Amino acid sequence: MSKIITISREFGSGGRELGKRLADNLGFAYYDREILEEIAKQTDTGEWYAENLLERNFSASIPLHFGSTFTAYQSPTTQQTVKLMVAEQKVLCRLADKGNCVIVGRGAAALLEPWKPFSIFVYADMESKLARCRERAPESENLSDKELMKKIRQVDAQRAKIIQWSAGVKWGERGGYRLCVNTTGLPIKTIAAAVADYARHIMEIK
Repeated sequence: MSKIITISREFGSGGRELGKRLADNLGFAYYDREILEEIAKQTDTGEWYAENLLERNFSASIPLHFGSTFTAYQSPTTQQTVKLMVAEQKVLCRLADKGNCVIVGRGAAALLEPWKPFSIFVYADMESKLARCRERAPESENLSDKELMKKIRQVDAQRAKIIQWSAGVKWGERGGYRLCVNTTGLPIKTIAAAVADYARHIMEIK
């Protein structure tokens, strides 16, 4: 069976970079935006539309008190969200079957539970997240620290809702992951090398 590493991360924590460097260190395939591209292709929708329903408007489309069957809600938006969620799981399973890989986001740890993934949660203090967001922001973005902190908290809150609904666990709670990584004050390159060594030992990667 393929060896799967999943990355769940706070916004601005450097989780995406850590995932890419980890994949490079281990010689694993790396999947991030490619997953959304494939979901959009499979459902004949645009990437922005798919992302908007699966992430930004998820809780508005699928209530947190949603029952055991998707058929309980019949609004067009809900139907489309469910269609995207089904496609998401199929895409993730297909990628997992292809071989060893690192997958960033998409609630992959829960959706790929049969593969027993090595799940990692990446976090950092607010000062570090602000600094990293500033480094990667487009020149046209001129958010104040207060506005940027609000954005970070909103994104993290939305991710927490999705994981709570889909996996039934509290997002970011250490008991839900094999490893929690604090990137505060350390270069991601250094952290990635250490995590790769740890993963080799735990996952018996040769």
